[in-house]
Amino acid sequence: MHRREFAALALGAIAGAAAQERARAADPKAAQGGGATADRQATAAGTDAAQAKGLTEYVAGFVVNTTYDAIPPEVIELGKKSILDGFGLALAGTKAESGPLCLAYLDALDSASGASVLIGTGRTANPQLAALVNGVSIHADDFDDTQLAAAKDRVYGLLTHPTVPVLPPAFALAEKTKASGQILMLAYHVGVEVECKIAEAIAPRHYEDGFHSTGTCGPFGSAAACAKLLGLDVGKVRTAFGIAASRSGGLRENFGTMTKPLQAGHAAASGMEAAQLARLGWTAAQQILEAERGFFHAAGGSFNAAAIANRLGAPWCFSSPGISIKPYPSGSLSHPAMTEMARLIQVHNIKAEQVAKVEVGANHAMLQALLHHHPQTGLQAKFSMEFCMAILLLERRAGLAQFTNTVVQRDDVKQMIERVRYYIDPAAEAAGYDKMTSLLKITLKNKKIITGQATFGKGSPANPMSFDEVAEKFRGCAEYVGWPAVKTDGVIAFVKTLEAAPDVSKLSMLLST
Repeated sequence: MHRREFAALALGAIAGAAAQERARAADPKAAQGGGATADRQATAAGTDAAQAKGLTEYVAGFVVNTTYDAIPPEVIELGKKSILDGFGLALAGTKAESGPLCLAYLDALDSASGASVLIGTGRTANPQLAALVNGVSIHADDFDDTQLAAAKDRVYGLLTHPTVPVLPPAFALAEKTKASGQILMLAYHVGVEVECKIAEAIAPRHYEDGFHSTGTCGPFGSAAACAKLLGLDVGKVRTAFGIAASRSGGLRENFGTMTKPLQAGHAAASGMEAAQLARLGWTAAQQILEAERGFFHAAGGSFNAAAIANRLGAPWCFSSPGISIKPYPSGSLSHPAMTEMARLIQVHNIKAEQVAKVEVGANHAMLQALLHHHPQTGLQAKFSMEFCMAILLLERRAGLAQFTNTVVQRDDVKQMIERVRYYIDPAAEAAGYDKMTSLLKITLKNKKIITGQATFGKGSPANPMSFDEVAEKFRGCAEYVGWPAVKTDGVIAFVKTLEAAPDVSKLSMLLST
């Protein structure tokens, strides 16, 4: 029985407030499901009541008052890499199964034109629908950047995908208003910062019990970025957050299906909707983050105000703990093991036919996320450590072309998957969930054993990609969909000097057919 179910049964059986208080004192965890005890939950989680008070006002003030000059130059450069990465993934996402379905959906809505480009196509839509479709495309291959957790009780790399809820709406509005590169980057960085700090503050129960934090925290980042572009005041930003909270949604059970990227695209569109409605005078709760029945308590049971109060931009999340850019189109928790497996294959010249078995040890949270042990589709393979190990052994690469239904269903792939054991290792468990400790043991048919261990994958702040390496990833995405080289090089050059661009709408021509 889950602790929330226990809480409901226990509280229902206890008569009187005094008895309830005794039960909570005896088992604080059992009370996490009850909204009426928000203050006590917050205290139990280490939240300081003084810090929690006025939290929504503080976040809204950050959105309104932050200037471009307040963003450190190194953070600007880190952001450029994620922006370029996002554009490349939007291109690649048009080839995913969800790509033509999104266009068919727009046709069904009779919404086939507007001011904002649908990246990778020759079509446009209104900004909100463009944010939805471009968001789905960016996340379709699960190849987009990942926020890194700072707290020890958080699952490493499993907070949000920061760019996908923020870049599509910010770019769509910037296109429409012909904003400068500096204005776009300011809105983007403000949105990512708000989204990531909210994700860091909410109790780990939020993710552990099944919420997809990109879909739930993402609307706040989108709303912040759009509010910045629309010039909303503090009161209207608070309203936008109130609306965004009610449009928040996403469940991990949908991992491995088209609905996972839909949750990311919905987050992108919902935040824009929230900002636009607030601008028009819509009303919503003004303390939606910290209120007893607000976002943190309803969606997480509790939160750590110290993770967000007076922490926005201090430091910027891009600076610490950092944002990871993916080297492979799969769940980020697979990347340390994949990075190490690729290294071992090269160093020892391992061939698939030589391998008797592969053992990969990790913590239990990683196994819960990489949940498809016998994948049947390319989408499921993205959340299968067994497939990731098998395809590297068979093809020595794991790119967009490998994560397809056809490849997953090949007999040699299925046979190799059967040789891979993915298990909970005590050493990885003891290392903590804020790490992606992966222990590899490859047993060859001649009885030779090759071992390896990794905690960080390529693209993480510990082993980062340079701008040029991200540009190569962008070129790979563009080549995957047959994008013209001249446009590919044009996008890379444009983003590299984005701060100098007087009008970002000129980038639209390079991103559309």
